[in-house]
Amino acid sequence: MAEKEKKGFFRKLVDGLSKTRNAIVKGVDSIFNGFSSIDDDFYDELEETLIMGDLGVRTTEEILDSLREKVKEQHIKDPKECRELLIESIREQMTTDEHAYDFENEKSVVLFIGVNGVGKTTTIGKLAALFKGEGKRVMMAAADTFRAAATEQLREWSNRAGVEIVAQHEGADPGAVVFDAIQAAKARNVDMLLVDTAGRLHNKKNLMDELKKIDRIIAREYPEAHRETLIVLDATTGQNALIQAKQFMEVADISGIVLSKMDGTAKGGIVVAIQSELKVPVKYITVGEKIDDLQRFDAEEFVEALFEK
Repeated sequence: MAEKEKKGFFRKLVDGLSKTRNAIVKGVDSIFNGFSSIDDDFYDELEETLIMGDLGVRTTEEILDSLREKVKEQHIKDPKECRELLIESIREQMTTDEHAYDFENEKSVVLFIGVNGVGKTTTIGKLAALFKGEGKRVMMAAADTFRAAATEQLREWSNRAGVEIVAQHEGADPGAVVFDAIQAAKARNVDMLLVDTAGRLHNKKNLMDELKKIDRIIAREYPEAHRETLIVLDATTGQNALIQAKQFMEVADISGIVLSKMDGTAKGGIVVAIQSELKVPVKYITVGEKIDDLQRFDAEEFVEALFEK
């Protein structure tokens, strides 16, 4: 069953990356087929195509440096032979730490941060369903008390996922919500406490103060819990997602990234740029609206789906 699900998700990933494939792979393949020798013009064209595909300048340079080295070492003369080497060079930028998912097997408090509109609440709902489906006891905490309807939205997802939620009224102190949620999680022997937080970035000081306060409460009330802070980024925003991540990294200790809305974007190349530049692993991606359209990120699978012929 799990194998069937994995195959189903891979097909969704392949379909979801079709626009990105058109943006990057078609261009790359036409360069491999259009050049008769590997020269500066060949590399310049490749560079332009990868940057336009949202891999970013720095990441593209690193990929091409690696490609040049492989071409030299292996004495390759035919551009067509570069395809697999390029794929390998892209994959090298995306290694995920082998301990990236350790927190899933411990009692954990997972904070979710990210600007409004990126799909944060939806992501929490989908992750809750994923964890619950794997036999874990899951609880949500609605600590985004700043935005009207945020709690209602989360409540709706808690119903869909079939997990408990701790919430207060709009405008309540987020720290108080987290405090209540921790007491409830400990009392009910919950495995994963998923905490939604406010998504404002325009006032970094407020956000920083709020996150620090939540941190202090977790450290004091639940020191034995594993701490995880995931930032949710909207893949359709391309380089803006990278900028947002860098801004949030100034106010929070981010341990992982969730990329939402990977389906139907031409900017899927941003996955490579994010992992390469931030050195923070992409841990989950979503490729659709349904509750089961979220999966753990697999770099090998992603590159395979992207370059599938």
